[in-house]
Amino acid sequence: MGRYVLRRLLQMIPVFIGTTFLIFVMVHALGDPVNALFGDRAPDPAVAAQIRAQYNLNDPLWQQYLLYMGRLFKWDFGTTFSGQTVTSQLAAAYPTTLKLTAVAFTIEVVFGIGLGLLSGLRRGRIADNSVLILTLVVISIPTFVTGYVLQYLVGVKWGVLPATVGFDVTFKSLILPGIVLASVSLAYVARLTRTTVAENSRADFVRTAVAKGLPRRRVVINHLLRNSLIPVVTFLGTDLGALMGGALVTERIFNIHGVGYTLYQGIVRQSSNTVVGFVTILVIVFLLANLLVDLLYAVLDPRIRYA
Repeated sequence: MGRYVLRRLLQMIPVFIGTTFLIFVMVHALGDPVNALFGDRAPDPAVAAQIRAQYNLNDPLWQQYLLYMGRLFKWDFGTTFSGQTVTSQLAAAYPTTLKLTAVAFTIEVVFGIGLGLLSGLRRGRIADNSVLILTLVVISIPTFVTGYVLQYLVGVKWGVLPATVGFDVTFKSLILPGIVLASVSLAYVARLTRTTVAENSRADFVRTAVAKGLPRRRVVINHLLRNSLIPVVTFLGTDLGALMGGALVTERIFNIHGVGYTLYQGIVRQSSNTVVGFVTILVIVFLLANLLVDLLYAVLDPRIRYA
């Protein structure tokens, strides 16, 4: 297991370098950040030259990337044009998004797997058809529509949960945006779990467990569900990073000052250091999540062993 983890970590190095370089190139292809800084006004040539020299914008792109990677190993993501360090932006935004992601991921796992298991065990019945119809409706509705509707009904009209979050981030205020953020992924998890449970319920190992006289609960939890979760865990691992990066719409609807909100501001203002720094952290999250998923395979299926 140790050798496998070490080998996977070494494989992440070229992936990380290639991904961050592509992001770096695409972000700098947005245009001249100095012109975007001044908006419709023409920048003073002397001031513009000073800014470009200060942020190494006159250097070739590959040289700018090497300078960025050199600072990255010191946990220095650079500074914005306003003088604020990107590290301070990360420290302010990521804890909020991590809390939102934790709430959304918990909702996705608990209700997604629960509904999928219920649907798979009762395939062809009313419960199964209801879950399929409900999840299809959730997938078909855009997230911003779901967000605004739930915000108005649950937060404004009924007053059950806070309609906005703002700077006062509490668990209660994150429930509603967590539901919105997790809704589409929850539907996919439910449908994927339903499919694998329905397929494995006719497998030989399930019939053998039933023939041995094992309790139904043990057959379902220890044998059926455990073997059905491998593709679900694969999806959840990739979706963990997607929840953090895809919170842009949800954070804008509920006024959450997290990663999505800061990324949007960075793109609008063409603050390349902000965008590249935040996306670099997301790349690390994706890579670690995929490694964790591979390690969980051996936990779910004892037949899987890593050399």
